[in-house]
Amino acid sequence: MAKKKPQGSIKLQVLAGSATPARPVGPALGVRGLNIGAFCKEFNAATQDLKGQTIPVVVTYYADKSFTFELRAPPASFFLKQAAGLDTKPDLGTGAKTPGREVVGQVTVDQLREIAAKKMQDMNAASMHGAVRMLEGSARSMGIKVVAGGG
Repeated sequence: MAKKKPQGSIKLQVLAGSATPARPVGPALGVRGLNIGAFCKEFNAATQDLKGQTIPVVVTYYADKSFTFELRAPPASFFLKQAAGLDTKPDLGTGAKTPGREVVGQVTVDQLREIAAKKMQDMNAASMHGAVRMLEGSARSMGIKVVAGGG
């Protein structure tokens, strides 16, 4: 069978196990003539064990209106909030209202290493050290204090 040539791709963030034809899935796929129901059914089946997490997904679509999708790791903010013991519900905004002045939680460098290991394939970092530094900056911008922990 000949390999199909991709016509394009769409990046979405969808709550695991809860894809519906409503926003953001329906409008993004419908404009391109893709089967929204089939995507929702396949996505929900693939993410049923990840309930409560927002999952980035890259949908690649082809000229014959078929598609494939690739799931990515949840956003770094999800893992940082989880490690700091904050509420991880999407769109809740549990970060600091004034980062740099207000501290809403803390994480250790060891926890950042664990998160970096989970996110490494999705991050734009050349090394584990670089990934940890990126996560450190993200934590700081959320009002999460990074404390020493481990080597």
